[in-house]
Amino acid sequence: MSTPITEVNTTIDYLIPTSLINRRFWAPGKEYNTGVYSSYPVTVRNARLAGPFTLDTHGFCLTHHHSQITDWGNNFGPKSPYATEVSEAAKKICGADYVVPMGGMIRSTGVTGEGVQPPAAEAHVDFTQSCAERIANAIYRRANPEGPGYHRFIAFSLWRSLLPPPQNMPLAFCEAGSVRDDEGTPNTKVDVDEIPTGDALFAPIEGEGNMAAATIFHFSENHRWWYFPDMTIDEVVFIKFYDSDRSRAWRCPHTAFRDTSRPDAVERMSMEFRAIAYFSNV
Repeated sequence: MSTPITEVNTTIDYLIPTSLINRRFWAPGKEYNTGVYSSYPVTVRNARLAGPFTLDTHGFCLTHHHSQITDWGNNFGPKSPYATEVSEAAKKICGADYVVPMGGMIRSTGVTGEGVQPPAAEAHVDFTQSCAERIANAIYRRANPEGPGYHRFIAFSLWRSLLPPPQNMPLAFCEAGSVRDDEGTPNTKVDVDEIPTGDALFAPIEGEGNMAAATIFHFSENHRWWYFPDMTIDEVVFIKFYDSDRSRAWRCPHTAFRDTSRPDAVERMSMEFRAIAYFSNV
């Protein structure tokens, strides 16, 4: 048996400090960031040799989850059979009372087409604080208008690999305790049919302040990065986007990265599924 790799020296893309208008345009099968990024050398450590990693301390955790799904291309909707699996798994993982699925996405370094996006390869969290709170409130009111309300929620993703390891762009997770609360810059998500060009990328957008937005980060030597090498399809990582209980680890920056330690790495294909987990008032 070969000796496990303890760490990978690679690069991660971070926003440069002078980047001002930051938007992420989404078109079918394509994404484009107006933010200006630079690649910084980082060490991503093998989380299987450390830990255990927990949601309340680190903002992410690995667990076993066997899925009954085989047709992944038809199971990323909020009412799909996989959405039900995600909801039940999340309740067990974080202890929430009620979970509302938002939808999933397949990401791949090889396959393109409807419902498939390239890996998100910059340090980010999928929501900002205000975006998470606004979306969580709206989703709860729509899904459970007569419900008792909630005193806490977690916006999260359940991430899994869909192809056998090793994959060429696994996911890295930044330990929550290594990220200051005041770090992060909003990155507005703009859905389009075609990616605009030139000045249209930076033209004013009505209502931009109320649009969905992610958080992107500047480089810090304090950030501690981890990954789980050789993830199988029966493993999932629960990733916090935002926990309204700020006394705990409340978010986990993450990114795809090139695994330079594995010359035998193959195409990466993964499923990420977003949802909101609520802790009821009663």
